[in-house]
Amino acid sequence: MRRVRLAVLASLSVLATSPALAQAPQVEKNVSMAMALAIIQGTLEQCTKDGYKVSVVIVDKAGNVAASVRGDGTNPHTMEFGRLKAYTSRTRGQTSLEFMKLTSDPANAYLKQIPNTVAVGGGVPIKAGNEVIGAVGVSGAPGGEKDEVCANAGIAKVADALK
Repeated sequence: MRRVRLAVLASLSVLATSPALAQAPQVEKNVSMAMALAIIQGTLEQCTKDGYKVSVVIVDKAGNVAASVRGDGTNPHTMEFGRLKAYTSRTRGQTSLEFMKLTSDPANAYLKQIPNTVAVGGGVPIKAGNEVIGAVGVSGAPGGEKDEVCANAGIAKVADALK
């Protein structure tokens, strides 16, 4: 009987505090508009310097598009492919090139079935410390590893804000 009373009291105390805790807003880090624009600018600068015409897509913590730019002279598919690369990187918390290498092993090939992911380079996570707060996807350079170099250059533009 004593155990039952203790269990009831414990349950009531949890239920009594739950409404107060449920009202507290969630606070999390995310990609701001200014950050997204700075990353896009840095990415385009690097790719232009390297002679590549690319499109750049930034996704936020939830994987939604925060900002995007279709570069001059890019092919029509580059916007969607950039988005998929960014989404892959955000979802997995790793570069899309790392995802490509991971899924090249038949034991991990099932991961390619995750909706809206692609196993090709060009997507890089945006991290605040160790927390993934978004990702950048680049498409249009001749090879995913070249897209990734541009994406890293864009993220480097905001490195101080991510510390």
